Amino acid sequence: MCYFSVARIKGFEADLHLKGQQFNTVLSVFYVGYILMQIPSNLFLNYIGRPSIYLPTCMVLWGVISCLTGTTQSFTGALLTRFFLGFVEATFIPGALFLLSKWYKRSELGLRTALLSCGFLISNSFGSLMASGILSGMQGKLGHAAWRWLFYIEGALTMLVAVIAIFVIPDFPENSHYFFSPEEIRLAKLRMQEDVGVSDGEETERKDSRFPGLYEALGDWRVYWLALALISLAISISFTAFFPTLTQTLGYSPTITLLLCAPPWGFATIVAFAVSRHSDKTGERFFHIVIPLFIGIIGFVIAISTMRLAARYVALFLMAQSCAGVIGLLTWSSNTFARSPSKRAVALAFINGFSQLGSIAGSYMWQKSWGPTYIRSYAICISANGLCIVMCLIFRQVLANHNKHLEEREASAARPRGYRYLL
Repeated sequence: MCYFSVARIKGFEADLHLKGQQFNTVLSVFYVGYILMQIPSNLFLNYIGRPSIYLPTCMVLWGVISCLTGTTQSFTGALLTRFFLGFVEATFIPGALFLLSKWYKRSELGLRTALLSCGFLISNSFGSLMASGILSGMQGKLGHAAWRWLFYIEGALTMLVAVIAIFVIPDFPENSHYFFSPEEIRLAKLRMQEDVGVSDGEETERKDSRFPGLYEALGDWRVYWLALALISLAISISFTAFFPTLTQTLGYSPTITLLLCAPPWGFATIVAFAVSRHSDKTGERFFHIVIPLFIGIIGFVIAISTMRLAARYVALFLMAQSCAGVIGLLTWSSNTFARSPSKRAVALAFINGFSQLGSIAGSYMWQKSWGPTYIRSYAICISANGLCIVMCLIFRQVLANHNKHLEEREASAARPRGYRYLL
């Protein structure tokens, strides 16, 4: 979870003497490094083929930088650590999505992407519980403010898990011989060949390019369309970085506020898992994206309409579950660019990376001067959600037309049913 927003309610701004929009700038600079690194990272991962080493190493570096965040004494220090956090974190989500797409068929990716993303949702839930304990019990320990202990502990735990992950994460099927037998490797390749007609190991990349897949991805308009849709979605879920601040508008103490943050994210985790599982089972993507987004809009409308405690808390639940739509859209993106592997690597990195332009804008949407009602913020979220729904509808129709053309070509050539885009 974003511990910067948690630290904010326990003296982060005061201790670092932040003024005006400086806290929002600290949040937004994370996405600069996050955007810049994603495409080079996935190209490098596809080249070396060793996610078991690359991803955990980057997460160890992330843990070190997180610990250093706890030592910062100024706006400049916070800005630099936050920038490099984004630079290193950029390797993880697109890299993990690419790794999953190497092992799982398109009809299986929804649930696996949900399991990956549920880690984020669960961290928001249990992270709030852990943060409430740290903030209430660690103030002044060894001469450090409680919010500093948040970053020390977060970084140390991340480094521990990352070291363990080196011995747990497999490489790609074509070179993952430590965990699996030759028969299991052949089965993994045959599964992928059955899904899209050719295995990754047999894939022919552009030989005339030093960056195979880069030009293929950047020349496909669908990459930009999905990136724009995800930008709008990133704007609408920007409330996640300010969730403790929004919960604080209920009027409780910092400790109770953090405890109240946990149930909405627990609910969001359950919804995301159930929606993604059903999406895989039915092979349908569009409605499993837009329905959570529409319910999220209902939550935003409730938050705008009233300051009553119970209603606003229910609104937080409805808002949080809209993250299921993000998981669905990422899965749909991975499904759409099934081959070549390098094109898929670049496409996923580009879509996920440039979608964070929405997060940069979202960092300035929740200004204190707009609280405690945050009517303007919620109105922007409603508009962004609506735009994403419309773009997904258009994209679905485009893919449906492609499928129709594929079917007509197969019928005219008397070929059996082949590849189809998931709708």
